Amino acid sequence: MTVTQLNLKARTAAGGRMETPETATQRIRRLQVEAKTLAREQIETLCDELVMMAQRAQEIADGGDAYPAGVREMASRLAADLPERALGMQSISERLSGTLNH
Repeated sequence: MTVTQLNLKARTAAGGRMETPETATQRIRRLQVEAKTLAREQIETLCDELVMMAQRAQEIADGGDAYPAGVREMASRLAADLPERALGMQSISERLSGTLNH
């Protein structure tokens, strides 16, 4: 097993002055913020895609005899369910993102 070594060397900032090295604690906090930001972005993307899928499902549900009756019925259920699921995920994400930032 290899141990990952943190790069705590001083970096040169714009203007040629030296920045103080990032401590392990600072790096952990920064990475946690980045991970939480990425997670929120992925949740938003998923919710947007669920709404788009619901719209497509509604088109199939309304498609008449071109689609088999069982497919139309399933699409109708998805069209009703997916937006609610998206709203639920958004609500949970927003509620928890406020408590996790402390």
